[in-house]
Amino acid sequence: MTSIVIIGAGECGGRAALSLRDRGFDGAITLVGAEDHPPYERPPLSKDGIVAGADPRFIANLGDYADKSIELRLGASATRLDRVNRAVELDSGERLPYAKLLLATGARARGLPGDQAECPRVLSLRTHADALHIREHLTHDSRLAILGGGFIGLELAASARRLGAYVVLLEGLPRILSRGVLAEIAAAVAARHEAEGVDIVCNARVETLCASDEDIRLTLSDGRVIEADMLVVGIGSLPNVELAAEAGLAIDNGIAVDRHLQTSDPNIWAAGDCCSFPLAHYGGRRVRLESWRSAQEHALIAAANLVGASETIAAVPWFWSDQFDLTLQVAGLSTGGTRSVRRDLGNGAFIIFEMNDVGLLLSASGIGPGNAVARDIRLAEMLIASGRSVDPAALASPDIRLKALLAA
Repeated sequence: MTSIVIIGAGECGGRAALSLRDRGFDGAITLVGAEDHPPYERPPLSKDGIVAGADPRFIANLGDYADKSIELRLGASATRLDRVNRAVELDSGERLPYAKLLLATGARARGLPGDQAECPRVLSLRTHADALHIREHLTHDSRLAILGGGFIGLELAASARRLGAYVVLLEGLPRILSRGVLAEIAAAVAARHEAEGVDIVCNARVETLCASDEDIRLTLSDGRVIEADMLVVGIGSLPNVELAAEAGLAIDNGIAVDRHLQTSDPNIWAAGDCCSFPLAHYGGRRVRLESWRSAQEHALIAAANLVGASETIAAVPWFWSDQFDLTLQVAGLSTGGTRSVRRDLGNGAFIIFEMNDVGLLLSASGIGPGNAVARDIRLAEMLIASGRSVDPAALASPDIRLKALLAA
């Protein structure tokens, strides 16, 4: 019987397994995951996972996997990939044979070097267990230090403030959200955080870190001393490529795949946070995306191609972040943009469009309360996908509907 093994029981791996059955695949499916939980969504971890200590938001019930004859191997890790004999070795010593293999190994939080990473009060946020551990230390008037001004750090800061904690966020670069978010959008986010009492320190250089079982003491290069009950490190992530690399698969900022998510081995695919792939909309530029939507889209494409289809990655990158009452949404990639156009939507909401020299729309970044920018970002995403030049004046005018531009 044809068998498919999926390594990685996160959002991508779980949805790929379920999609295989939806596509009529009737062979054996084994889904291997290192956590004890079945696949769940990770975006809520920095929000409800912190504020309410909520249970994971599972993508399916355990019974659904049983009903679809999907074998779950939870609390298990793959330690070796035998490409010659098409088998995966687990940490238990068991070997799982496969006809086709999907690597959905995800990414892990980038940690601090040295012994500080082992301190019980130096934490990261990547799993449900991480969220519960952080929440244990968050009480009214507790002191939280966050290292890193990216999405994880900022979302955590917003959640901690809702619980009444004092928060200082340290960013080593001149501004927060320096990766993938325009400066004007980042400034709006920073202003909202500061209004809520978050102490944001940019250009922060940590000279010394003294961590004990009781507290954390950080000394910055300017002499400022930060004392906290807990330090959460949010300085990026690393794709989990070790299994693939040791097996000789091509690596390029992740497991390198083609536009069909196929690796350098024709019997192995990779999807989600662990892989890098070419984007047709951006001249074949190879990217690695860590986003909820990308994980879902990759799952469906991988499942289709594992059973003989030839689907390609065609979606425009999209991601979002909720912080306090603000929602930030970004469609596309701004790399290569030479002109910016702002569209004001009222009530403090606005969108910045990035275009190239010939008027091709590359990205749209919006921020505002609630769903204020959602519709226009969705339409902008469709404009980007169309590959057409757009009149900058029309983009700037709130009186001209983006839907009309799309239909033109």
